[in-house]
Amino acid sequence: MVELHCADRHGSKRGTTCVDCGEFLAYVQRRLEKCPYGDDKPTCAKCPIHCYKPAQREMAREVMRYAGPRMPLRHPWLSVRHVLDKLRRAEHPMDARRRERD
Repeated sequence: MVELHCADRHGSKRGTTCVDCGEFLAYVQRRLEKCPYGDDKPTCAKCPIHCYKPAQREMAREVMRYAGPRMPLRHPWLSVRHVLDKLRRAEHPMDARRRERD
């Protein structure tokens, strides 16, 4: 989504990003590595843990607002997976740990 946004908004070539978008992608990767959900991370809208700083959260919103409606045309399978992922209920990781201990 970031590459699509960057290519159309900032004029970068497909598969590359500008410096700002590249820094945003690096930030996102660092945050995902520390996510307590791991591979079971829900979509940001369903996630009870807000892991992005306000500036990066706004950048994510901007990217999703632009690229989201265009995703079904470019990546239909990823779009379907994202929609299905949005339907899934997200449980807070601490609640899951408490339940496992009991």
